[in-house]
Amino acid sequence: MKKILAVFFLACAIVCSAQEGSIKPGFQAFSGALLKLKKAERGFHKFRLKVDVAPWAFVAEGEVQAPGGDSDVLITALFDRALYAVLAYIPDKIAAGSDGEEYNVGFFDMMLYYDEEPTRIRNLSFRLLPPANDSWAQGILDDALQSGSLLGKIWNGKYEREITKASAVPIDKSKLESMQQKRLEEKRARQEADRRSQYGSDKVKFKSKRNDDIDCSSRRLTVKQKRLCKMNGK
Repeated sequence: MKKILAVFFLACAIVCSAQEGSIKPGFQAFSGALLKLKKAERGFHKFRLKVDVAPWAFVAEGEVQAPGGDSDVLITALFDRALYAVLAYIPDKIAAGSDGEEYNVGFFDMMLYYDEEPTRIRNLSFRLLPPANDSWAQGILDDALQSGSLLGKIWNGKYEREITKASAVPIDKSKLESMQQKRLEEKRARQEADRRSQYGSDKVKFKSKRNDDIDCSSRRLTVKQKRLCKMNGK
């Protein structure tokens, strides 16, 4: 019986090790200006990070303690821009939002850094936001949380190079505004392209029909289409 149990646990260890090796986490840094930090209670501050611009739509909440336990240093760090957050996620876990955009929903851990030194985090939780918070997206997030747990401690230097690279270009309020503006411009461009395509197909239809089959007064036609219809009817 002992041999059977030993073989079983060995097999589990091999499977877990193989899964861990196949997971390649990504990291995204966010400026401390996006964080909300409450006054410390018994050494821990309650914090909240909300990001709702594609490809991110989530709220992260938890409690943080400064290195050394100083209850005032993190509040000061916010004003000095010496505090920032780094989100750990699995890049290929993506969900489509109801707005047609793609969102990263594979996050599984987060760390707040004070002057490039990791803090102590507890009671961390993630919540998805619209438009990427349906049951499908939630299922992907739950899977990412389980998969990420196989990596163990990721803030102890194992991914120092990747974390440092991400920390060099954190997302701040101005970048979020630029990202949102870019998305809006791309959306308008797609809508304009669709409109032009539809207008072109209507134009072909007008030309292919006999003049006496065209109802140029139809309410379904736009002003331009009615004008084109009448011109083709001459």
